[in-house]
Amino acid sequence: MTPILIIQIGFLNISIIDIIDIIFATWIFYKIYVYFRDTRAGQMLVGLMIIMFLSFLFNAFGLSGTSWLVNQFQTVWVVAFVILFQPELRRLLIYIGQTRFIRSIFRMGTSRTIQSIAEVTNELKQRKWGALIIVQRETGLRSYKETGTSIKAEVSTPLLLSIFNPTSPLHDGAVIIQNDILDAAGCILPLTESSMVDPEMGTRHRAALGISEETDAIVVVVSEEKQRVSMADNGRFIKVDMDEMELRRNLNQKLFLSSSD
Repeated sequence: MTPILIIQIGFLNISIIDIIDIIFATWIFYKIYVYFRDTRAGQMLVGLMIIMFLSFLFNAFGLSGTSWLVNQFQTVWVVAFVILFQPELRRLLIYIGQTRFIRSIFRMGTSRTIQSIAEVTNELKQRKWGALIIVQRETGLRSYKETGTSIKAEVSTPLLLSIFNPTSPLHDGAVIIQNDILDAAGCILPLTESSMVDPEMGTRHRAALGISEETDAIVVVVSEEKQRVSMADNGRFIKVDMDEMELRRNLNQKLFLSSSD
């Protein structure tokens, strides 16, 4: 089917399909730029967009020599972008996987797990015990599970409480939960390398940010010193002092489950 021609400017024939295509491509670039804004990857992305625009202009005006040169540089730029900014690209893919539509298809966890986490954090606060709880979503955590002890038991408040008892040999590490099953305990997590971390934050909080930077996991931290419950997601803390109801609400929202399940 021949597209409907709506305007002609010199050698350019612009149709409705062309306009829709341009708007859609612009929207995609804008969304990517907003995600990478204020990062090194964002600055490099702007440079790549400029090169692509120049390539289009040179091709349009028939400057074959200059166009060939820019196209070769553009290829090198794209490869360099992928190599230098693997962590940012990985986080972008995780971000896409966290969209509401994707999460509605792949639901992780149930209200029983959320209830157990909320109950145990409240109990841990009262007892002044610390905890680090990881809820796996789409990104696999096998390498982190292998650093701990395999449990493979149904999530429950008494089980979590026994693990984080200071007399337990597993209390210093993290527990990893997947689909209502507590897969492993005593797991070792990567610490964040961000320079923006509050100096008062301890190892648990740094580990929470570290794993949330590398994966799409939801992380719940209980501070034994300040008796605060915090939640980390996508490399940042959603809130550093939650009560039980706030924790339930945020877990439901992040795992895309209704509180009435």
